[in-house]
Amino acid sequence: QVQLVESGGGLVQPGGSLRLSCAASGDTFRIMVMGWYRQAPGKQRELVAFITKDGRTTYLDSLQGRFTISRDNAWNTVFLQMNSLKSEDTAMYYCYARPFGGPTSDYWGQGTQVTVPS
Repeated sequence: QVQLVESGGGLVQPGGSLRLSCAASGDTFRIMVMGWYRQAPGKQRELVAFITKDGRTTYLDSLQGRFTISRDNAWNTVFLQMNSLKSEDTAMYYCYARPFGGPTSDYWGQGTQVTVPS
């Protein structure tokens, strides 16, 4: 089992920055990918970014380089640096960890709210 705890969300003015953290514990050796999804009220969940165990990253195209995902060397914590925040970034952000078994085996955090007023 893997447990995920997110932190770092909050209220920020447009153009500001936030850094989300996701701390993993438990059987972290099983994790192959970690990343972030977000879901705004009334909208579908969308994949924001993910990072593989060997450091490869992928981002939602529409972010246009504003977000950066990174991890610590121990592969216990993943970060999402969010810059130039916009009102459309307002959402609940969820961390996930994918073990070798694939998406049906994903672990999820409880979510952290990011609010950027218009």
